[in-house]
Amino acid sequence: MRVFVTGSTGFIGSAIVQDLIAAGHKVLGLARSDAGAASLAAIGADVHRGSLEDFESLSNGAATSDGVIHTAFNHNFSTYLANCEADRQVIEALGAGLAGSGRPLVVTSGTGRQKETQRAPDFTAHPRLATEAAAASVAAQGVPVSVVRLPPSVHGEGDHGFVPMIIRSAREKGVSAYVGDGLNQWPAVHRLDAARLFRLALEKGAPEAWYHGVGDEGVAFRNIAELIGRHLDITIVGMTPEEAAGHFGFLAQFAAANLPASGAQTQQLLGWHPTQPGLIPDLDQGHYFEAS
Repeated sequence: MRVFVTGSTGFIGSAIVQDLIAAGHKVLGLARSDAGAASLAAIGADVHRGSLEDFESLSNGAATSDGVIHTAFNHNFSTYLANCEADRQVIEALGAGLAGSGRPLVVTSGTGRQKETQRAPDFTAHPRLATEAAAASVAAQGVPVSVVRLPPSVHGEGDHGFVPMIIRSAREKGVSAYVGDGLNQWPAVHRLDAARLFRLALEKGAPEAWYHGVGDEGVAFRNIAELIGRHLDITIVGMTPEEAAGHFGFLAQFAAANLPASGAQTQQLLGWHPTQPGLIPDLDQGHYFEAS
């Protein structure tokens, strides 16, 4: 297949591109910059110049491909709702390029508190409500759409997400903190396992299927804080929600969130079995703590 990939130079998208190529697919990667185009060409992908704001270019990229994997998303939480709305427009543009062709579209969302393999019962309560609503809308127009929901932590070398931000906060404040008893759970998945899941969803996924890319179903946040404290050689402390707000800033709500999720049905349906290290073993390798 010739697969159009958005976010193709990002943390997850670049792993997807390499996994697709290794499996014998051809990749058309979206690139905004010369540097992005060069990095795609270096690993054997074709380049489609454009941006998420250029809807015509997105539709054209989809129209010239046998399938689309959409991973690009602006993770600036200060403009989160606007970013979700922008994602809705991107999905609609990709859907327009695939309309009537029977070619698949795989969209990225988050696990939140939703049940595995089921559409969010209330889009207004989902963390990526506009994304999932757009996927459902495009599916209703006859495009075979599947959604891969990713957990709060997609980890591995090159991660710039929640865990690195928590490590940075601990380093700056001189203590590694958790909220309450720290038993709230975070699901996680390694980026290489996630990449393989996107490929399987494209190759084998059913229309209007919702998949959970979950390796660790729930890692106690206290375990994460304790490992961070040990690697940085700093004190590990439990905090009240009020204290946590001062320590973590906007991350406090995520540090306190209890979001266990399962990927068992997804593994069964797609034959997807995570093989990479879980979150704690990955953190314990030390690469997360190699601060510049």
